[in-house]
Amino acid sequence: MSMIFFACVVRVRDGLPLSASTDFYHTQDFLEWKRRLKTLGLRLAQYPGRGSAGGRDFSIHFSSFGDVACMAICSCQCPAAMAFCFLETLWWEFTASYDTTCIGLASRPYAFLEFDSIIQKMKWHFNYVSSSQMESSLEKIHEELKLQPPVVLTLEDTDVANGVMNGHTPMPLEPAPNFRMEPVTALGILSLILNIMCAALNLIRGVHLAEHSLQDPGSWFCWLAHTS
Repeated sequence: MSMIFFACVVRVRDGLPLSASTDFYHTQDFLEWKRRLKTLGLRLAQYPGRGSAGGRDFSIHFSSFGDVACMAICSCQCPAAMAFCFLETLWWEFTASYDTTCIGLASRPYAFLEFDSIIQKMKWHFNYVSSSQMESSLEKIHEELKLQPPVVLTLEDTDVANGVMNGHTPMPLEPAPNFRMEPVTALGILSLILNIMCAALNLIRGVHLAEHSLQDPGSWFCWLAHTS
């Protein structure tokens, strides 16, 4: 019986998905848990190396170290030791395949598409190989979990909060600055009056010129010839 349904590798600093397993599950409940996993991936830098969030049917586990984290959606019956053993094995395989420079320079989701098939094979191995064949590895992880238990997250920690989707954190709202107009100085008033007077004189001159041109059209054309 499948216990690990979905797994992915993400970059810790911004939650960018680097590679993921093939998705064969399309129920509404499972898609909701995938959204929770994506939201949690954006916040991995806030949490220690291992963590879990459980629900009625599914649980999310993550294991991170340095620039890379591995995450999985598992059945709620999946033992924590098995989930973290899978994630640790996946982490070692990915970091052995790609150096930190390649990981840091990745600019688009699922840039390491060729690693998807490796995740798929590893997921199949952990789902269908008997636990007795992985006994030593499971015991090692089990002891580590007893000494340093993973952080337990609530479902609220994986919910999509306002402004968190797509990596955007809400900015605190601040009141708009209150600007006051400075009083007009005497020099400013004088400048305004002079500008109004100049505009009025120009208007009067224009009116007189128009009247003169209507009374003596010849002089108007002579004036135009003189000025051109």
